[in-house]
Amino acid sequence: MGMGKDAPGSAVDALLALMTRLRDPEDGCPWDSVQTFETIAPYTIEEAYETADAIARGDLAALRDELGDLLFQVVFHAELARERGAFDFDDVARAIAEKMRRRHPHVFGDRAGETDPGTLNRAWERQKADERAARAGATPGALDGVALALPALARAQKLQRRAARVGFDWPDPAPVLDKIDEELGELRAALDRGPDAGEVAEELGDLLFACVNAARHLGTDAEDALRACNRKFTERFEYIEARLAVDGRSPEDSSLAEMDALWAEAKRR
Repeated sequence: MGMGKDAPGSAVDALLALMTRLRDPEDGCPWDSVQTFETIAPYTIEEAYETADAIARGDLAALRDELGDLLFQVVFHAELARERGAFDFDDVARAIAEKMRRRHPHVFGDRAGETDPGTLNRAWERQKADERAARAGATPGALDGVALALPALARAQKLQRRAARVGFDWPDPAPVLDKIDEELGELRAALDRGPDAGEVAEELGDLLFACVNAARHLGTDAEDALRACNRKFTERFEYIEARLAVDGRSPEDSSLAEMDALWAEAKRR
């Protein structure tokens, strides 16, 4: 239930009307009125990340704002589609509601009462596969529908999960860790052979892919793990900057050995 005093739907209706006005070629915003799906897509991705950032920081006030920005992106895309006569915001809302009902037969359908997480997850994936097949008009491949625009780590993880469902997977983490050692050796060998940037990049990609596989086998989301590592690196490097600033210096004014010592100090703290 909303916390405001507006009638149900009025806030959304006002937002839709605002979007239509912004897109007006004569009286609207010169920038908004010339945008396309393609030009808006990067902003949609950016807003999704900013939403995730607000959640990671536990900032509910920022989360409210970021969710608004993300909703505006949905409204923008829906308005572009409405102008083409393809669909509108109501169609988007109706379609997702129908999809969620289909994917929750244990709540809305004939499997009410089912609570086993494994069974529910398999049913969810079967329903998604059926939907992909219906869209394609044929039996889809195991990797069909994994979005190209996903961040590389997230896409690697999803590709691996899809392959694992049809049996293409290591039985446990041990051989995955061996694969990481193997890929690291191949990267070292590529470096020893010379400065072939293409070969080095390929071997580095193989190593990263194997690391993502290890994360999956260890029950860790690769994006979350790297995001946490980024936060840790940021905190420790900012500690180095703060300690140097006490003496009126910056990292550029210090040696690597000195910064390494401060890094170790940050780790101990």
